[in-house]
Amino acid sequence: MHDLRLSETITPFGVGAIVDVRGESLIAPDTSWWPRAQAPEISCDRLVARLPLGRGVLRQPPAHAGRAAKETSHLLYWRFPAWRFCEQCTKLSMLTGKSRGRWVNKCDCGGSLVPMRYVAICDKGSHIQDIHWFKWAHRGTDGDVTEAVRFCRAYKELKFVRSTRYGEGLASLRVVCNGCKRDRPLSDLVGKDSLQRDGIRCDGRQPWEEANRGDPCENRLVAVQRGATGNYIAERLSALDIPEEAPQSVVQRDQIRAHVYFEKVVSDNGGPQADMVAGWIAEELGVSKEDVLRVAAGDDDQEEAPLLGLKDGEWAAFLRKLEGGRDHSGGDFIVDGWKVPTDTAWPSALTGRLVAVGQVRRVREVRALKGFRRHDSGAALIPPDLGLDQGRKPVYPAVEMFGEGIFLRFDEDRLSEWEDLPEVRARAEILVKRREYSQWGQNLDVPEPRFIALHTVAHLLIRRLAFASGYSSASLQERIYANSDRPDRTAGILIYTAAGDAQGTLGGLVRLGEPDKILPLLVAALGDADVCSNDPVCIESDRQGSSQLNLSACHGCALVSETSCETANRLLDRQLVLGGGNVPGLLDSVLDQVRRGSIR
Repeated sequence: MHDLRLSETITPFGVGAIVDVRGESLIAPDTSWWPRAQAPEISCDRLVARLPLGRGVLRQPPAHAGRAAKETSHLLYWRFPAWRFCEQCTKLSMLTGKSRGRWVNKCDCGGSLVPMRYVAICDKGSHIQDIHWFKWAHRGTDGDVTEAVRFCRAYKELKFVRSTRYGEGLASLRVVCNGCKRDRPLSDLVGKDSLQRDGIRCDGRQPWEEANRGDPCENRLVAVQRGATGNYIAERLSALDIPEEAPQSVVQRDQIRAHVYFEKVVSDNGGPQADMVAGWIAEELGVSKEDVLRVAAGDDDQEEAPLLGLKDGEWAAFLRKLEGGRDHSGGDFIVDGWKVPTDTAWPSALTGRLVAVGQVRRVREVRALKGFRRHDSGAALIPPDLGLDQGRKPVYPAVEMFGEGIFLRFDEDRLSEWEDLPEVRARAEILVKRREYSQWGQNLDVPEPRFIALHTVAHLLIRRLAFASGYSSASLQERIYANSDRPDRTAGILIYTAAGDAQGTLGGLVRLGEPDKILPLLVAALGDADVCSNDPVCIESDRQGSSQLNLSACHGCALVSETSCETANRLLDRQLVLGGGNVPGLLDSVLDQVRRGSIR
């Protein structure tokens, strides 16, 4: 038995992932192998609605405190790869022995067994399997495949050795059969279509599934190192457990439709009477006449609109909390709202764009594993529940986290005015085009100017909060609300930390959410990013990061831990925040006002 943190059972060691512990290599089977009675159900309707087909059950893996024993609640992990070699005698086999009723990872000679470095992955079907080393060692198209090799039955005479006479690298690592004297280097394994030429095909299953299950897989196998990051690409969902609020545009539409004169606008069908009555309705409800006419024409009908994202309801809930001031509601979503005063001594370029701050004193987050892929992002998505029981809802692994945070709301009018500038849109268009051609890009948010700028501000603030809050930067998470293609445009940032127990966190972050504390932290964060240790190369760059999906952003100025970022350190640019060249930044005047000495 080995221990894992509860959150690690979702990612990076969730269903289908390879776990290396104490010299052993294991793989996590799907949730149909979980003990249902020991895996408590988690409630989060907002998250369940976004699961495939809108159905499923969220269950938390069994947990324990203290030392593990036989009766301790636990999850089953399979040994993978099954083929291992002995450190002492170099014998290669897939046998596992027992000692006093317990499985042991020892060879008959007493040496430790080490898992083989390479496994086989299906390039499109997301399957993974052992390489049958005995079969592979006796295959090949070269001329030394004799009759003795073809009919060799020395299954226990296989060894994995290193020979320096063949040089370094994979050519020196060889699988040797002492029965037929066949000798084959690992360099024959990693070539293109090498497994295909040797007649080794995909089994079409995961290691813990039964043989001959399901349809055969015709996709190509690829030999990869078992620790490669592409072997497991988790796709997860997370949602804040908040009271779902209707977006303002939906509330406004319902008010217009409920007005006593609305039917007259509809019946006149764009005539002069409709225009006049629409003006009355608009004046009474505090909306524009164009909005009333649009609803009457049916252009604002959202019955067939796509399902609102998880963030749309969260944004509406945060706005409601910001309007309420001090929050005395209790529960798992407590936010104190503050208006940012514009008559302070802090830069007007900052206070004019940051309109409200929310101190998130308590928030509950639920994270669930939706599925995983292997080899590349275009491969098939494997669900976390592969059981074939009829009538049973699929089980998705999930954990609940309790924490605190800081919410920042930016002024929509100022932001819209800035992002309509031609220079700003041209800068963001660079990342828009690269996202279209990147195999990973389709899983990322659309990099419109507001998203890139607010995303970069969140990274800069996380780096500064790591010095002031008592939490490391890896403990802080971001949630970006920056979307302009909805009736309710969003422009905000949530930076939070969460822990997997009922007590949550200790308040070191939320206390910094007061305006007189967060404003100097923001100014300091911008000052840190003004000069990067890689400048002028960094600030003048427009192709950095994975798939060149960053512009002016590197480890010296804007990158944080990938676990803290929603987009794995992509879609960042300091120029859209601080300006550079002919590109005006969203907050480019803040540091100028500080340096002129017009503020404290």
